[in-house]
Amino acid sequence: MREWTIPAEGEGKRLDRYVASNMPALKIPLLQKYLRLGRIKRNGKRAKGDERLIAGDVLALYLNDELFDAVPEKKPDPLLSKFRHNVTVLYEDESILLADKRPGLIVHPDEEEKVNTLVTHVRAYLYQKGEYDPKGGFSPAPCNRIDRFTGGIVIFAKTQEALLQMDNLIRERKLRKLYLCIVKGRMQPEEGSLENYLLKDGKRQTVVNRRMPGAQSACTLYKALAYRDGMSLVECELVTGRTHQIRVQMAHAGHPLMGDSQYGNAAWNRETERGAQALFAYKLAFPEELEGPLAKLSGRSFAVKRVPFAQKYFPEINIQG
Repeated sequence: MREWTIPAEGEGKRLDRYVASNMPALKIPLLQKYLRLGRIKRNGKRAKGDERLIAGDVLALYLNDELFDAVPEKKPDPLLSKFRHNVTVLYEDESILLADKRPGLIVHPDEEEKVNTLVTHVRAYLYQKGEYDPKGGFSPAPCNRIDRFTGGIVIFAKTQEALLQMDNLIRERKLRKLYLCIVKGRMQPEEGSLENYLLKDGKRQTVVNRRMPGAQSACTLYKALAYRDGMSLVECELVTGRTHQIRVQMAHAGHPLMGDSQYGNAAWNRETERGAQALFAYKLAFPEELEGPLAKLSGRSFAVKRVPFAQKYFPEINIQG
């Protein structure tokens, strides 16, 4: 009999796949037979095989010694082992990673780009640290998404449990998500909310002022932080999280974002020579009394170290204040 205590990198993996990956001499049919016979136990109870492991679990394997002797042959992943990752990590623990995505990098693969994505960069970073095995268990996954040309914080879950808890936190609107943007004109009033409905029209969103089929309610809280030269630096907080929400609501209110080619002011964009919207997901604030995988985030807030367009046009503003 052997006992294994599951390490952090084993969390979230299926029990049968974890055992198989660490015991190459134990073929799958025999593994399934031993599971049926109750010769593999998890924390003292008979294992089924399809349950997900948690770091600290104790597996008791009542198997012949020769099955443990072979060392598993692990071939390096051809992509992740050589990929030159570039990840700015704001925070990391055994369950969660906060990455500062640079503008221009997509989060997920799309029709045009399959490899150079934030998902690949993060997974390569964790793989090369020895914390991720693509052949077994859970793959680190983003919990939120921001546009290609929007920079800022993307949350990655390292385990299935952390992903589910973070998804619930976002769905219940308990996680505060704050953005910085530069808009045309002076915000009046300087602090308030934008509330209406967004209706998707192809790849664009259209603002409508009443509920109708297909329209989704949208609410953004805003606060103007500074004004100069016909433009304002504005902090926005998403209450809802619709596609292009800040961009389309600000444009509808008469304050298009600098550099926004889809909803913005073309003449102003040419004048400022900015090639992408001045929008950055710069800060997250977590609620108190979180438990489980998110316990270490309880009551904490995180901000990026720099927002290039804010530093350029409003250098006096402390974005981490």
